[in-house]
Amino acid sequence: MSIEVQNISKSYGTQKALDNVSFSVKKGEIVGFLGPNGAGKSTLMKILTTYINADAGIAKVNDFDVNSNQIDVQKSVGYLPEHNPLYLDLYVKEYLAFNADVYKVDKSRIDEVISLTGLTPESHKKIGQLSKGYRQRVGLATALLHNPSVLILDEPTTGLDPNQLVEIRDLIKNIGKDKTVFLSTHIMQEVEAICDRVIIINQGKIVADNNIDSLITEINEQIIEVEFDKTVEENLIAQIPNITSHILNGNIWELTFTSNEDMRSTVFDFAQANGLKTLQLSQKNKDLESVFREKTK
Repeated sequence: MSIEVQNISKSYGTQKALDNVSFSVKKGEIVGFLGPNGAGKSTLMKILTTYINADAGIAKVNDFDVNSNQIDVQKSVGYLPEHNPLYLDLYVKEYLAFNADVYKVDKSRIDEVISLTGLTPESHKKIGQLSKGYRQRVGLATALLHNPSVLILDEPTTGLDPNQLVEIRDLIKNIGKDKTVFLSTHIMQEVEAICDRVIIINQGKIVADNNIDSLITEINEQIIEVEFDKTVEENLIAQIPNITSHILNGNIWELTFTSNEDMRSTVFDFAQANGLKTLQLSQKNKDLESVFREKTK
């Protein structure tokens, strides 16, 4: 296994950040690690990269224990933290050369990672002159300098525009062809596009661990979008059978139900019974966002 986590717990004072967490990641997998803010994602990543110690449990990377074999773990892992630490006054190659000295790797590796991460057009610039997308590429290039077998990426696409997001997503997917990738993100489309498997954590506990298709199949929830011909009071909407939540977007209601039965006929019957006309009525496909919402609500 590339990553093994067994009964890991971690507290900050009275707050339990991780509560008996266990899972494993096979070599070559790209795994999305999802959860709300404060769920424990960054804490676990810091434990796996030896930045902090767990209070209890065992964690290994490439069979190296994160407590007793820290140097070997650090050699095995490329880490891009949520807040990408860069020296903005250094040139790209200058910064990578500095890190190459830290990792004690040959300077020829600098050009290799520049090419791999698509930094070539900007490699002559100072880091402070780069866009957010290219700064993320510098962070990835640094994580790849020592050619680690495991990449741990904490929110690698935070703050990127749509074009930059697609570029970094494709880059991560390409890197994942011969490395194990463990990444956290809040962008569901990103996970659906590149991950083989999803682990969801909530309040320090693992609440889901499976491939995306299986998780979507398991979910007992459906969303109906309906537009009525006139204003409908919220207390009236709440009377529809099996409804669990309702959101008004303009004149369109987004209704969530816990039922495997197609609820469109129920909504149509509700409209007729209350003298309403349905201008549109459709069922939204279940997706990873639906799974996330159900597992973390």
